[in-house]
Amino acid sequence: MTNITLKQLRYFDAVARFGHFGRAAEVSAVSQPAISVQIKELEETLGTQLFERAARQVRLTAFGEEFAGRAREILRSVDDLGDMARAAKDGLAGRLRIGVIPTIAPYLLPRIIGALSVSHADLDLNVRETQTEKLIADLLEGRLDMALLALPVSEPALAEIPLFEENFVLVRPAADAGKPVPEAADLARMRLLLLEEGHCFRDQALSFCGMRAPLPRDSMDGSSLSTLVQMVSAGIGVTLIPEMAVKVETQSADVAVASFPPPGPARQIGMVWRQASPLARQFEIVAEVVRAAALGQAKPTF
Repeated sequence: MTNITLKQLRYFDAVARFGHFGRAAEVSAVSQPAISVQIKELEETLGTQLFERAARQVRLTAFGEEFAGRAREILRSVDDLGDMARAAKDGLAGRLRIGVIPTIAPYLLPRIIGALSVSHADLDLNVRETQTEKLIADLLEGRLDMALLALPVSEPALAEIPLFEENFVLVRPAADAGKPVPEAADLARMRLLLLEEGHCFRDQALSFCGMRAPLPRDSMDGSSLSTLVQMVSAGIGVTLIPEMAVKVETQSADVAVASFPPPGPARQIGMVWRQASPLARQFEIVAEVVRAAALGQAKPTF
């Protein structure tokens, strides 16, 4: 077993995650033949197959599933050793992998990246935009350093730091601009357009309206806030969006935006990272930069 290398483990982890040699090679910045050779050599060293190979997809064998968990533990430990060295230095430099949920990324990322490039000029920022569940999994498995999302995540292995609270607003057809803002109970009886399953923003909107899944059969889901707003513009229904999205998403839509009277729907935005990370103190500093950049966002007018 002494011939197993970290390179082989990283390539193995990439293929295991993507279920595809080509995609794994792409994210690993190597050729597909190179990654295939390394996996083949790893299997020969182990004396057993790690993957079941098909024409368009590969699957882990039973042994491969068990091996994957151990390999990820090793890779996390190696990454932590590197983080310990970084933590011993003044400041924070090198690669920083940040995850962001889709209902934040388009609206705050430009400001956040700009602020971090000034405060931490030596950082190499890698950003991943995906849903909360996937961000948490990537954090726990060491594929991300920290994430910007809606709190709470209620994961004991992750540290949470609240940054700011943000209200939701009602988006409805422009013809309804003069009408009273519906209460939560009334909103539940309207055709409410929501993000598709998996988005935490969907769950937050349902909670405010006192609604539970599954929704009525005539309800409609969208893959993005932009899609929802355009559907409202077409007269299909109404939706809720976070304040930070108003300026971007409503500028080319024939809609009216209204605030809810207090206590209206809102979400707590924060940053999370692994409790055990040696860079926790540096991440707190990054979180403060993110907070300042986010709060500098101009309030929407509607």
